[in-house]
Amino acid sequence: MENYIQAEDYELWMLTKNGPLIPTGTEVHKQPDEFDAEDFKKMEKNAKAKKLLYFGLGPDEYTCISEYESAKDMWDALQVAHGGTNQVKQSRVELLMSKFKLFEMGDSETMMDMYTRFPQKQMS
Repeated sequence: MENYIQAEDYELWMLTKNGPLIPTGTEVHKQPDEFDAEDFKKMEKNAKAKKLLYFGLGPDEYTCISEYESAKDMWDALQVAHGGTNQVKQSRVELLMSKFKLFEMGDSETMMDMYTRFPQKQMS
């Protein structure tokens, strides 16, 4: 998904990753009737980024993120749903490494028994 958005428009990727370009006045969100041409450009970029995210998702995922206003909020929700934050990923790697180090063949176990017991799904 990241490559798809980057290939379409790298500025859209940066918007998706770092946050929306929401028109503001003096630190307060403007009303749509106060938008100027630059504000409409910002809103259009957010809408395009959201569209790219929608097109890359199945119906179940779409339902989970359709309520979000910004592409960044959608992207953050998808990251958590599909693997979590970097800290969660690192914890998973450490857990799998410790399981792998402790994995050994039992005294009365055949190679095939050990192989079928090996946690293959977790390694992929």
